Amino acid sequence: MGKFEIKTDKAGKFRFNLKAGNGQVILSSQGYSSKSACENGIESVKTHSQDDGNFERSEAKDGSPYFNLKASNGQVIGNSEMYSSESAMENGIASVKKNAPGASVEEVE
Repeated sequence: MGKFEIKTDKAGKFRFNLKAGNGQVILSSQGYSSKSACENGIESVKTHSQDDGNFERSEAKDGSPYFNLKASNGQVIGNSEMYSSESAMENGIASVKKNAPGASVEEVE
């Protein structure tokens, strides 16, 4: 079962990672100024991850595939790691779709 982990970065911003059942990070957020804004971001991921049209598939300068998850207003609410292949990226998207809706939320140090 997946889980969202909320942590505070060195600049005092709140960030979340969505982790798959195996502990691998499959989606990371931007920095939020408050914990409640971060929690709203998590709810947005849970909602928007169920529509494939919200996943923007891209390629880094070095050719590595990655994706961003966007809200209906076009704002990026989470981004992936760099993948070694398009099929690995598609597996990452499938993992977000599967894990996000029922994922628990934990605060970590």
